[in-house]
Amino acid sequence: MICAGIDAGSRAIKIVLLNTEDNEIVASGVIDQGVEQDSLAADLYGKLLAEQGIGAGQIARTVATGYGRGIISAADTTITEISCHAAGVRRLEPDARTVIDIGGQDSKLLRLDDSGRVRDFAMNDRCAAGTGRFLEIVAERFGVQLSDLGRLAHKSTDPAAISSMCVVFAETEIVGLLASGASQEDIVAGVQESIAKRMTSMMGAGAEAPIVFTGGVAMVPGMETALAESLGKKVRVCANPQMTGALGAAILAARQLNGGGA
Repeated sequence: MICAGIDAGSRAIKIVLLNTEDNEIVASGVIDQGVEQDSLAADLYGKLLAEQGIGAGQIARTVATGYGRGIISAADTTITEISCHAAGVRRLEPDARTVIDIGGQDSKLLRLDDSGRVRDFAMNDRCAAGTGRFLEIVAERFGVQLSDLGRLAHKSTDPAAISSMCVVFAETEIVGLLASGASQEDIVAGVQESIAKRMTSMMGAGAEAPIVFTGGVAMVPGMETALAESLGKKVRVCANPQMTGALGAAILAARQLNGGGA
């Protein structure tokens, strides 16, 4: 039996096909988000099915999650990304107790209980200054790839202080820092520290280890170091961090079929 999870995120659409017999991933794929979200998801879904020689009728259940979950016509139902990320991370990192998820336009902190269920959570979806969009803006301004940011931050000798709480004002602040002679390396390091400090402030009472970092921003070199230094605790990047939401959606789809609910 095969179940599908579709994570229609703000920056990318991710899909996982899961064989529920052995709990193994049959196929997965990612495509950049766009205006026609449902069409993009349908194209990727169809491509994955065709590559595996699977007919649409062979998919037992499909769950959609993420920013655009409500418009995914292929889905049988939707589940919040909080539950899906928890299930996906727990599958890949069974000992996880705290999950830091930073995506393109929001960031989340999940605290898990002994069974892997969400005990409580905090979420920032109102300001891009604590998300991947902030890093994208910096990379665009400096004419580099996101993957280059870690290299730049590593060369920093004096990380710039980024105090603005809004990404628009923060971008203006970066222009001012450049004008005053701050290096790209120090600015990038400062931006990473700023994002990490925002996550630390969301922690409140703290974070129980193991702490697992997931989401698209987890693939940006240097961010896990910035988080670890801000928290004063070890942070582990989740295996395949961009796919945890889609994987969790497929896992929860299987649970629903088995009468276990979400």
